[in-house]
Amino acid sequence: MQNRQQLRSEIRRRRQALTAAEQQHAATVLAEQVLQHPSLMALQHFALYLTNEGEINTAPLIHAFLAAGKNLYLPVLHPFAAGYLLFQHYRPQTPLQPNRFGIAEPVLNCAEIKPLAELDVIFTPLVAFDSQGQRLGMGGGFYDRTLAQLPFDATTTVIGLAHDCQQVTAVPVEAWDKPLDAVITPSQYFQFKL
Repeated sequence: MQNRQQLRSEIRRRRQALTAAEQQHAATVLAEQVLQHPSLMALQHFALYLTNEGEINTAPLIHAFLAAGKNLYLPVLHPFAAGYLLFQHYRPQTPLQPNRFGIAEPVLNCAEIKPLAELDVIFTPLVAFDSQGQRLGMGGGFYDRTLAQLPFDATTTVIGLAHDCQQVTAVPVEAWDKPLDAVITPSQYFQFKL
């Protein structure tokens, strides 16, 4: 089995090899895939993220959710707890700024932060995933640490978004890794927990 860093490098290369047209098609089809799930569309509070470095583009999904009247939340680097994320309410007029990684995030407004357990769905980026729902992230641990703060009885669903080429046979697992509830790709909806 490959180690995490080797796997991360290989899958990032795969992802970055996609053409702009392939990226756009995948993003559009992924949004359609999400919108076709009545159980998801019955929910109201969705945490998403802005795309970075070859990740599947979330813009079509963000636009579709806004058009459907859903409440969206984007991650903001926690200002006091290093390595953690907050999720802030997002509207088209919300001012954005680059964080220390160069990724756009809302300008922090504490009144607009949504507690994790009040989010219906948290969509996470990922580098790779497997058929057991294990997720390999970029290596910073931001989502792992943040999701570990979800109360045991929270009903929040955690769903990874990915290109089809990001599925692997097995993700090397560490003690702190928690499997995702589901992963959505342009061609499939993988449900790991009922």
